[in-house]
This record gives sequence, C-alpha cells and structure tokens, in this order.
Amino acid sequence: MDPQIEQWNERFKEDDYLFGKEPNAFLASQAARFTPGMKVLSVADGEGRNGVWLAEQGLDVLAVEAAPRAIEKSRLLAAERGVSLTHECADLLSWHWGTERFDAIVAIFIQFAAPDARAQMFANMQRALKPGGLLLLEGYRLEQLQYGTGGPQDPTHLYTAGLLREAFAGLEILHLAEYDVHIEEGTRHRGMSALIDLVARKPLAG
Repeated sequence: MDPQIEQWNERFKEDDYLFGKEPNAFLASQAARFTPGMKVLSVADGEGRNGVWLAEQGLDVLAVEAAPRAIEKSRLLAAERGVSLTHECADLLSWHWGTERFDAIVAIFIQFAAPDARAQMFANMQRALKPGGLLLLEGYRLEQLQYGTGGPQDPTHLYTAGLLREAFAGLEILHLAEYDVHIEEGTRHRGMSALIDLVARKPLAG
C-alpha cells in the first residue's frame, strides 16, 4: 500500500468519524442540481459523509476511496441511514475512470495530490463526465495556510481561482466562489477556513 494511503488508513482506525457524519455544507447547498437516478461519482469519499448523503437524494452513487478502513465506516454509516451505494477501493492515481460514465462528479477536499497528479485527476474527471454532466468541487485556497484549521500544509496542493479556471477551461463554469467561513466538520476541519467552490458543466456533444 502506498505510504500516504497507509497513513490515512491508520487515521481512519479511530471510532469517531474524522470529518463528521454530515455532508459538506457546499455539497448540501447544491442539492437542487441533482435528480434522482443520476449516476454520481464521489471522489476520495472517505468515511462516507458525502457519498451517503448523495445516496439519500436517490442517486446512483459510486464512492471511490483508497483506505479500506474508511470504506468500512462508510458502509456502517450507509446502513445507519438506510441507503446503499457502491464502493470501490482504489488508488485514484491509477484507477480507471472511464469515459462519459457519470452524470455528476463530486470532489470535496481532495487535495492530497501534488500538481502533476492533480492535473491528471482533473483531466480524468472531465473525461469521465457525460456530456451535460456536472462537476462539483470544493477545496482550500492558499490563504488557508494562515488559518491552520485543516487541509494540506504544502501550498502547491492548494487552489486558486485561476488554477481552477485553467484546469477546467473545457467546462462551462456555473459557479465559482472564494470566501472565508467558520466550518465544523468533525475534528479535522474545524474553525475559520479559506474555501473555494466550483460548479461546472461539460458541454453537450456537437
């Protein structure tokens, strides 16, 4: 197992849900964009708070996560909430994303990847979206380093509006917002935070 994945797997041994059981606030605010039956990919879904919430909206959810212990906790949370979703244990840097598979892709705080790997993942996301499909992404901005309330310490892993506009230039940007807000997501994301949200649509073919 990759050392970084092993490190996360060890963290997920804790009984508590590191980022809580409730969905990410930005994701929940976008509920109206989803229609029951949509096929949705939740990227690096962790302990399931977002994937399970998506399943609660009546969506067909594939949750991909590299840490086996996180998937175990996600399955427990899904059972607790009375929903089901499909889990796949895989390293996203070598996983086969496919082409035009998903109606929506959700990527919340997936900032474990260095710039080259991040570019690869962003390209894979766009290819995996169906024409007209939606990408919903949230992450920390560079200013998060001043707060120290979660996220990576390496500035190259953080986002700027320019970075996201360039990376997703092939998509129609529906929403792009930079803001600071106090968040409470378990023990790992807590306090004033510098966030950036993106909603983008893949153009229809032709």
